[in-house]
Amino acid sequence: MKEYKLESLIYYSKLFADKEHIIQNSSKDIQAKLNEYAKNGYRLVSTDATDFGIAVYFYLYFEKDI
Repeated sequence: MKEYKLESLIYYSKLFADKEHIIQNSSKDIQAKLNEYAKNGYRLVSTDATDFGIAVYFYLYFEKDI
């Protein structure tokens, strides 16, 4: 049997920042989430991302055996 978790992260575009600012900021946060879930026995099984207006939504799907 498996247990599943979904983690959603939202980042907003800044008008006067460089074009890489979302990638730079999100990479640190996503790595922290990966480390946090890995410590609890989860593994990343899928990801997704979408944009809506000035926001970018990242979805991280985790699972672990129970």
